[in-house]
Amino acid sequence: MGGGRMGQHVETLVIGAGPAGLTTAYTLAKAGRGVTVLEMDETYVGGISRTVDYKGFKFDIGGHRFFSKSQEIVDLWNEILPDDFIDRPRLSRIYYREKFYAYPLKAFEALANLGVWTAAKCMASFGWAKLTPIAAPTTFHQWVRNQFGEKLFSIFFKTYTEKVWGMSCDEISADWASQRIKGLDLGAAIIDGVKRSLGLRGKAAEGGPKTLIESFRYPRKGPGMMWEACADKVMALGGDVRMGRKVDGLHFDKIAKLWTVAVTCADGRKEIYTADNVVSSAPIRELMQSISPTPISVFHAGELMYRDFITVVLIGKPQKELPDNWIYIHDPSVKVGRVQNFRSWSPEMIPDGVSTCLGLEYFCFEGDGLWVTSDEELVAQAKREIGKIGLMAPADVYDACVVRQHKAYPVYDDAYAEHVKMIRLDLKMHFPGLHLVGRNGMHKYNNQDHAMMTGLLTAENIIAGETLHDVWEVNEDAEYGEAGVSGARQALRSERAVPTKVAA
Repeated sequence: MGGGRMGQHVETLVIGAGPAGLTTAYTLAKAGRGVTVLEMDETYVGGISRTVDYKGFKFDIGGHRFFSKSQEIVDLWNEILPDDFIDRPRLSRIYYREKFYAYPLKAFEALANLGVWTAAKCMASFGWAKLTPIAAPTTFHQWVRNQFGEKLFSIFFKTYTEKVWGMSCDEISADWASQRIKGLDLGAAIIDGVKRSLGLRGKAAEGGPKTLIESFRYPRKGPGMMWEACADKVMALGGDVRMGRKVDGLHFDKIAKLWTVAVTCADGRKEIYTADNVVSSAPIRELMQSISPTPISVFHAGELMYRDFITVVLIGKPQKELPDNWIYIHDPSVKVGRVQNFRSWSPEMIPDGVSTCLGLEYFCFEGDGLWVTSDEELVAQAKREIGKIGLMAPADVYDACVVRQHKAYPVYDDAYAEHVKMIRLDLKMHFPGLHLVGRNGMHKYNNQDHAMMTGLLTAENIIAGETLHDVWEVNEDAEYGEAGVSGARQALRSERAVPTKVAA
């Protein structure tokens, strides 16, 4: 996509061509501002939202529903990819102790699967939690126990969450729970579950939790279509997207207020860029370690942790049609955490139109036992586990591949918030013109639409030459994320009246 020149100056340099970085670049390019995007991958834009192609089979890394309460983001999707969305029914289930549960739960099905005695214990545990809540919960365990009770925590939260994060629920910050499952209360879930059991689902209430949505839109050949189209539009508007570029170092000249960025290309060539603004969606830990003069908060950045991710794709003979988009594996007898069914995301992901293509997702830390296991051993393990779960016969698998994803999830341990706070203060005081966006760029487990919103608001700040928006307020349930730019402006007016949080 674009070649490099030594010592090129650009108004804004964007590190990373994922949803946040490309949304920043597209918004700037539309406004006629100079922008260049540097992407480390040689082939794919989109980051974790890319679509991987293996012998014509296409698959998503993690599964990306295109659903947002922000009209600005929906409009942006339509603008970038006007003709390639399809509407897909949303169906996911939970697999627990050899039984499948609809998710969101159907009350009568869950009662039958759990048994009357276990269901009664769940309700009693819920009632006790409401009578005796833990004051100011600080851990994931405490937060979920307060909301749902100890018994439901142990059945539907503990095993899966500990698979995802590789640590005890007592070590995970309550911030993770409040960001990801806030808004879903047990009373509403029970009422919704009874309606589902009786076939009275209706439409989800406006402003209700995303967890309960019935359908979503999806690019017909995967989310990578969106980001490939976005990269093309950036270049058509005069910007640039350069692949196979790894940022080695960033130097800030405090007198000239200018950034110098050193880059290594995939073929070993070196490039130097200068920029007035740098927008980074790269993991904060690596970014801060590459900045000079050395930031005071580099030690805080070094303490941030990430969870990595392996997808083992099994391609098999045609099976009985699976309706699920994905299945959460809460059963502790297997290591797989979630199973994607790519045909249910879009039939066009399957080139022959008949094969079954499942993605088994394993959560790990780079360098641990799973991460260093050979592809052959991972495929063998995945075949055993998919047979145990009962979704595909191991003998029917005729091809497979493995994709490793570095730093898929920023870890919310008990110290991460303090580390991020110190990094933000440091950047604000000593490194103007450096803007952090996106999931890893902000160490925030945002959804795709929230990552895009951080890019959109950052671009507006750069265009205005001042902080119109506090991008750090974009969050799973924040007004910025859900109400869009208009909500952000309204919220910012309130914040200016009563200042509370540190601005980015």
